[in-house]
Amino acid sequence: MMVPAVLLMLGALTAVLAPRLLGRARWPEREPVVALWVWQCVVGAVLLCFGLSMLLSAAAAWQAVRGRLFAAAPHGVVDAYALGASGGPLAAATALALAGGALWTGAMLTGEVLRARARRRAQGSELLVRAPLLPGEDPSGARLVVLEGPRPEAWWLPGAAPQLVVTTAALGRLKGSQLDAVLAHEQGHAAARHDWLLHCSRALARGFPQVPVFAAFEAEMHRLVEMAADDVASRRFGRLTIALALVGLNEDRGVFAASTAQAHVPQRVRRLLAAAPRLSPGRRLRLTALATLVPAIPLLVAFVPGLSALA
Repeated sequence: MMVPAVLLMLGALTAVLAPRLLGRARWPEREPVVALWVWQCVVGAVLLCFGLSMLLSAAAAWQAVRGRLFAAAPHGVVDAYALGASGGPLAAATALALAGGALWTGAMLTGEVLRARARRRAQGSELLVRAPLLPGEDPSGARLVVLEGPRPEAWWLPGAAPQLVVTTAALGRLKGSQLDAVLAHEQGHAAARHDWLLHCSRALARGFPQVPVFAAFEAEMHRLVEMAADDVASRRFGRLTIALALVGLNEDRGVFAASTAQAHVPQRVRRLLAAAPRLSPGRRLRLTALATLVPAIPLLVAFVPGLSALA
C-alpha cells in the first residue's frame, strides 16, 4: 500500500501548494497561453495521482483487479509492489472512495456539458426569433447578428454555425476597428476552444468546492482565457483598440468603480495599456516544458517499483 499512499499524498500536496505558488507568480499576465497550459498540467497531475492511487488500491484489495492490471507484466513486477500483503479493508475503502470521486467528477462534467448545450440551444432559438435568417442566407455560415438593445453588449454564440452577436448600442459605442477587434477576440475564444476549459474547470469546482486547486483553476480559467483572447485581438488591431472596445462595452456597468463579478475587466484594460513585454522565447519554452513534466511525476512514482524489478 506504499505506492498508493505516496500518490495520494502527492496529489493532496499538489492540490494545496500549486495554487499558492502559481498565485504568487507575476508572469501569467504576460503569457496567459502558457499559464493556461501550466494550470491544465497541474490539474491533470492531481487527477492522475488520484486515478493511479485508485487503480493500485483496487489491485491491492482484490485479486481479480490485480490479475487484469498486471496481466501483461513480467514475472516479479507484482511482487515489487507487495500488493498481496497490503490488501484489506483500508485498500478497498481507498479504492471505493476514489472510484466514487471519479464517478462524481464524470457526472458533474456531463451535467455541465448538457446544461451548456441546453443554454446554447435556447439562445440559438431566441436569436432566430429576434434575428431570423434572410432569404437565401446560408444557415451554416458564420455571421454577424445585430440586435436591437439599449445596452452595449457583444458575445460569441458557439456551435455548428458560430455567430457574433452585438447590440445596436454596442455599434454606437465601438468606433473604427473596435468592432473588428471584438470579433477577433471572440474568434480567439472559439479557435482555442476555451468553452471546454471553462466547462471542465466549472465542473471540478462545483464537484469539489473544498479542493483549493479546483477552485483556483476555475477562477484562473475565467481570467486567463479573456487575456489570451485579448492578445489575439491586440496582435491584429493593437492593444489600444481592444482596450477602448472593452471600456466602451463595460463603462455603463460600474465595473470600473467598484468590485463586481466583472472586476477582471479593469485589470484587462490596465494590462493592455501597460503593454508589458512578453517573456523571451527561451523562457516560454522552459515554462512549457516544465509544466509538461508535471503529469509525468505521478507516472514515475507509480512505475518506479516495476522498473526497479525489471532492472
